Amino acid sequence: MTIDAARPGFSTTVAELRLRTWLLGPGQPMDVIDLFTDAEFKVVVDDRADVHINSRDGRLYLGWFPDGRPGTDGEGWTLAVTGTADAPGYRVAFHRETPAVVVAAAVSRVLATSARTARG
Repeated sequence: MTIDAARPGFSTTVAELRLRTWLLGPGQPMDVIDLFTDAEFKVVVDDRADVHINSRDGRLYLGWFPDGRPGTDGEGWTLAVTGTADAPGYRVAFHRETPAVVVAAAVSRVLATSARTARG
């Protein structure tokens, strides 16, 4: 895009903006939930139909809250990893309208970077 400094204001064309379509809407939560296996993770569906997934060691947590996490402003997904004595953990939250494939990409990366310890 070029700017003509001789003419004040903003002027452009649709072609110069290169308009795009973007992935919107929550999609299918199973795109995320299917990443977890029974052998490695415990899945619980509670009385509100919220889904809670924990690693067997209890250090990874994923929560899916289809109607929003209670006490939040539309939080739909929570991913948390507990830290250790040497490194702090972290928590990532996604709005319930965040596309499930975006959440799945983040969760996939976390799972791909995990490894069993020598004791496990």
